[in-house]
Amino acid sequence: MLSSSLRRLARPATGAANRLTAARRALSAAAPAVASPSTEGPPSVFDKIVKITIIDPSGARRIIPAMVGQTLYDACDMNGVLLGPASVGTAQHKIRSDTWTEPLFGEGAGSGFDHVLLQGDNEGVQAAEPAYSEEIKCLGQYWDEDEIFPESRLASMVEINDKMEGMVVYVPDRLVDDIP
Repeated sequence: MLSSSLRRLARPATGAANRLTAARRALSAAAPAVASPSTEGPPSVFDKIVKITIIDPSGARRIIPAMVGQTLYDACDMNGVLLGPASVGTAQHKIRSDTWTEPLFGEGAGSGFDHVLLQGDNEGVQAAEPAYSEEIKCLGQYWDEDEIFPESRLASMVEINDKMEGMVVYVPDRLVDDIP
């Protein structure tokens, strides 16, 4: 009697184990071996990651991943690229369409230490919002006139967009920011 009860208990467990093994096989066969952005199926986090090339003052190139929606400064900071102290102010407004600009009531740029030069012919740079007046003012206060170019921006004020794939960012020599 005990053996027949054990067989009844063991039989469903074996069937469940077979179903579980079959489900695992189906899932592992459906998942690609290498994660990559996909054009089919549900959206993935890989659809929101762009690769940006950073060139430091010595000329060394480094490709870093950046999430769409974060600032260039945050992407550099998370990947160990030193840009100096952040200009911690937030955006004053966001251009939502040709007819609507949303006021965000941010302070704007607070310092000009995180100066970078963006590749001018990249589609993502042209899709980015233009520099705010406070950003231009901070660049002028912290950097010499011959060090500011039309491509000059503060990294903390540049929001990453999905068209910035392959963008090249040049990081000029840092200002001295460690004097007490």
